Amino acid sequence: MALVVIKKKIGVRMEIKLLIVDVDGTLTDGKVYYGDNNLEVKAFNIRDGAALKPLKQIGINVVFLTGRTSEAVEHRAIDLNAIAIQGADDKVTALHGLLDDFDIRPEQCAYIGDDLIDYTAMKLCGFKACPANAVTEIKDICNYVSSYTGGNGAVRDICEYVLRKMGKYSELLKHYGVI
Repeated sequence: MALVVIKKKIGVRMEIKLLIVDVDGTLTDGKVYYGDNNLEVKAFNIRDGAALKPLKQIGINVVFLTGRTSEAVEHRAIDLNAIAIQGADDKVTALHGLLDDFDIRPEQCAYIGDDLIDYTAMKLCGFKACPANAVTEIKDICNYVSSYTGGNGAVRDICEYVLRKMGKYSELLKHYGVI
């Protein structure tokens, strides 16, 4: 495993109320499999989901924001108590709508993305993170670069990092009966 890269220091008073997660290349490894009858298959990491599912109970809403549209994304969002916004070619407009809907400031929003379509929206958020295999332009603006790749634990790693910085990691552990 590679060394974790923390690009910009985040203060202990980080207050995240909304986590936006890109799908392809972030929640998945970026591969899309096509089958008969327009079947589209994506693989999601169960450990990523274990970190995402309790976030709403901890006070952080989760939104999957993707430029593509897939039934698999909708199913995964339902499984994890998240909201799926699909077909979002303009992620900045979607972000502004979410900030209004949740009545929060951009600095209360975290964004996990991996590719250029995420760049402009990510720049507006208070905390930005990406998988190890994100494009260079995304890595350059991130506060935290996971040592894990997209679809392979990066989202879990980033969620744990955020919860620790917020002083709420113990709430994740309590959710699973660890403490």
